[in-house]
Amino acid sequence: MGKYIIEGRKKMIGECDVQGAKNSALPILAATVLAKGTCVIHNCPKLSDIVATINILEYLGCKVKREGHTVIVDSTGVNRHDIPDKLMHEMRSSIVFLGAILGRLGKASLSMPGGCEIGLRPIDLHLEAMRRFGVSISEEYARLECVCEKKPVGTEIALSFPSVGATENIMLLASTATGTTTILNAAREPEISDLADFLNRSGARIQGAGEGVIVIEGVPELTACEHTVIPDRIVAATYLTAAAMTNGSITLNNVIPAHVGPVIPVFEEAGCDVCIRGRNIQLTAPPRLSCVRSVRTMPYPGFPTDIQAPIMAMTTIAEGTSVIIETIFESRYKHVSELLRMGAKIRVDGRMAVVEGVQSLTGAKLVTPDLRGGSALVLAGLAARGVTELSAIKHIDRGYEDFEKTLSALGAEIKRIDDEDEAYRKDYESAV
Repeated sequence: MGKYIIEGRKKMIGECDVQGAKNSALPILAATVLAKGTCVIHNCPKLSDIVATINILEYLGCKVKREGHTVIVDSTGVNRHDIPDKLMHEMRSSIVFLGAILGRLGKASLSMPGGCEIGLRPIDLHLEAMRRFGVSISEEYARLECVCEKKPVGTEIALSFPSVGATENIMLLASTATGTTTILNAAREPEISDLADFLNRSGARIQGAGEGVIVIEGVPELTACEHTVIPDRIVAATYLTAAAMTNGSITLNNVIPAHVGPVIPVFEEAGCDVCIRGRNIQLTAPPRLSCVRSVRTMPYPGFPTDIQAPIMAMTTIAEGTSVIIETIFESRYKHVSELLRMGAKIRVDGRMAVVEGVQSLTGAKLVTPDLRGGSALVLAGLAARGVTELSAIKHIDRGYEDFEKTLSALGAEIKRIDDEDEAYRKDYESAV
C-alpha cells in the first residue's frame, strides 16, 4: 500500500502539466473492444485503474502494448465475453465493459464492480437501458448473465438521473445497434464528449454529446482509430487547491479551462486570483483564504463531486464558516474524521457539512479512505503545521499519476515510502 510522509507549510510555486483524464481514458479503452483493429490512445495517465483496465482487455483477448503515455490496443482477437470477479472488483468503472462486450459479442457475463466505497452506485440504470435494446439479463450466483439473441435495436431511453456510466454504456451498445437510439437526460460531462469523439473517429454516428439529449445512429461496425484523451479536470482542480491552501502561486499547462469552469468561482470567492490564458490557468492565493458560503455538488456543469473533498480541506483553514452539500453520493464524507484529527472543525448532518475555519491544521497519522478523500488529506498535510503520515495511499494511485513527484516539483516536502507492501509497489511500477 505505501504511505506519504508530508512536512507541511511549504508554498506551492511553479508550473506543471495536467495528466490525461482517468474518467475519459477508462471508457475509451473499454470502447476499443468495439473498434476492430489496432487503436492508438494517447495521453493515457499511468494509474492503477488504467492497469486494471488493460488487464481486462488482455483477458478478453486483446493485445495491449504501452509506450509511455500511449496505449496501443489490438482488439482483433477478442474471444471472451466474461470478466472474472477479481478483475471486476478492482475498480468501479469496470461496469462500462458491459456495453462494449455486448456490442461486440452479443453476450456478457460479469459481477458487480468494485473500487472506492463512497456509497451506493446502483447499476439499475445500466441494466434497464440494456433491456431496452433487447438484452435478456439474469443474476446467477452474484453474476450478471446478459444475452442479446438478435442484433440490438435502437430505442429511446430517458434516464431518471444523468448517470455518466449509464450514458457511456448506452452509447457503446447503440453505436452498432440497428436503427437510432436517443438518450434523454444524458450525462453532460466532458468525458462523455471525449468518448463520443473516439467513437465517431471509429465510424460511429453520435450527435449531441455534452448536451442533455444524445442521438446515436447505429452503424454495422466500428474500425480502429487514433485518439488523444482530454486533460483531467479533477486533477487540475486538485493542484489549484494545493496552491490555494499553501498561499502559493501555480500555473497549470495542458488544461481545458472550460472543463474546470464550475470550480473557478469557488477559488475566487475564497480570495484567489485566477487568470486564464488559452490552455493555461494561473492561481495566486491570498495571505488568508476566505470562507465559501455554499458549495453544492451537482452533475456537470455543476460543481463536481470528485473535487468536494479537496475543497472541504481548503475551507478548514479559511476564515469564517463554509457549507458543503453532497448530493451525488451518500458516503462521501469519510475524509471528515481524518480532518478532525488534524484540528479541523466540521459538523456533518446527513448530506450537509458545516466547516468552521481554523487558523491552521496540525500534522497527524492518517489513513486514506478513498481516492478523492485521500487527495484531500494530502492537501491538508501540505498546509498543516508539522508532519503528516498518510497510509493506504494505493487509493490515490487510482487517479493521480506520480502525485508526490509533481507536488515535490512545486515545492512540497513529501516522500513516498512503499515498505508496507513491497509486492504491490513492484507490480504497480512494472505495470505502468
